Parts: sequence; C-alpha cells; structure tokens
Amino acid sequence: MESSTPQRTLIVANLTASTPTLLQEVERRAVEKPTTFVLLVPNVESRQHADWTLETARKLLEKAVGAHVDGLLGGTDAFESVREVLAHGSYDDVIISTLPKKRSEWLRKDLPSRVEELGIPVTVITPPEEPSPLKQFADQFSAKTPPTAG
Repeated sequence: MESSTPQRTLIVANLTASTPTLLQEVERRAVEKPTTFVLLVPNVESRQHADWTLETARKLLEKAVGAHVDGLLGGTDAFESVREVLAHGSYDDVIISTLPKKRSEWLRKDLPSRVEELGIPVTVITPPEEPSPLKQFADQFSAKTPPTAG
C-alpha cells in the first residue's frame, strides 16, 4: 500500500537556484509523486543578495511545483549548512544544483559525495555550460568552408 506521506526533498542551490534545468527537475518530481520541497541557499555572504536569490527562486520553484516551497539561508560552508539542515529535519533526498564543473566550487570540494556520506540519496543538477561569445564566433568561423581558388 502506498504511503500518503509526501516525499521531502531538500534543494541546495545558490546561483543556480532558478535555472530552467532545476525548475524542470522539480516540476517533473512534483508531477511524478507528492513531494514537499525546501530550498537551502548556502554560501551566503551578503544577506541582501541572499534574500533576493531566495525569494526569487522560491517564487519560481513554487510556480513549477504548484505548491509552497520553504526557504532557508545557510552559512558560508555549504556542507556544514546541509549537514545542519539534515540533522534538524526529515528529508528523503537532496538535490544539489550547482554551476558547471569548470566553475563549481561545490564540485571541486566534492559536496555531493560528502552529503551522500550522511546517508541520504543525492541528485546533482548542473545547467549546461554556456559557451563564451568568442568560442561561439570561433566555432562558427572554423565551420565555414574556405573559399576555393577560381
């Protein structure tokens, strides 16, 4: 018999908290089964900037899932912020939304594996790398066929 208790998912995100990749994943999960989401924004240095990120992301996440999403601000250490939230709450899994590998401090510090070691399933969501305008130009330029001598 299926439980009527909704899944509880902790979303850990900062700069990627309102990316289409994350929004699509939470929407997919919400449609798949009843899920309650909580957004944790760690690495907060400026409370004013964090409030903007948190409120903007919460509104977009709420629109994606069609329900309320709680929001929490964490400290400067992402792992310790996640550990503390997990210690004081009941969650079934964690989504870590992070920058692409080349730019992600969380991936360099192996945040997903460290969180998994706490005994909870982790899904990593990474938006596609945006090519620089120079790289786009170079790719377009190199794709052109050279003129033939006539």
